[in-house]
Amino acid sequence: MTSSAGNASSLRPEGAAEDRSANPGKDASTARAADAADAIEVLGLVASLEHQAFARLATDSAQAPGLEQALALSRLAARCTERRDRVLARIDELGGDGVAALGRFVGLLDDFDARTPPTSWAERLLKAYVGYGVADDFCRVVARGLDDASARLVAEVLDDASHGELAVRELDEACAGDDVLSSRLALWGRRLVGEALGVVQRVAQRPEVARVLSRAGGADDAATAAAPVEQVPATVFNELTAEHTRRMSRLHLTA
Repeated sequence: MTSSAGNASSLRPEGAAEDRSANPGKDASTARAADAADAIEVLGLVASLEHQAFARLATDSAQAPGLEQALALSRLAARCTERRDRVLARIDELGGDGVAALGRFVGLLDDFDARTPPTSWAERLLKAYVGYGVADDFCRVVARGLDDASARLVAEVLDDASHGELAVRELDEACAGDDVLSSRLALWGRRLVGEALGVVQRVAQRPEVARVLSRAGGADDAATAAAPVEQVPATVFNELTAEHTRRMSRLHLTA
């Protein structure tokens, strides 16, 4: 990876308008520092989600119905720490404090988890695949507004993060010939996505995240600068909903 000084010069997205003022050098430096601070906030979100995924997968492994599932989930949990540490290293490169950036999102999913306690192994699998998947999808959208190096890292981390294949295989087997379970899981999936979008809404209201989202094309720059984000932009909401529908379709469940 390049140094923080080298990365700072590429933080503003290609084609972004430069501020023409009496002191362009100072203004450009200020803009780069602001962009770096915004990137650090988004990377802190991604690192926090990986950190929380580690704890969740470790718990799932302990509660798995069989040894094969337990081993698979424990390996996935171990990989979460590797991905988290890659993101923390990038935060350090940008001049930030990785631990502090991650810490700002501690407890982010507590309310979501309190509202959606799974009552079976199938519900636990669907929650991991569908519910937490919404947060990952949101991070993918926001990452489009980051500098190239950070955006690539987030894409790599999230592409490696999914344990969807395990969930799809297990749930396909569980739902085969069981219409009652399929119907119940379809309802559970609707509840999960509704609660997960509420989490996304709260994160999108953070000023740093809102600014990166605007650079990603998910919000109007002028509106973002003038007032806090009060709801997820329609384009982002539609994309998150489409991804949820795709996941449910893989499971042959109605979204």
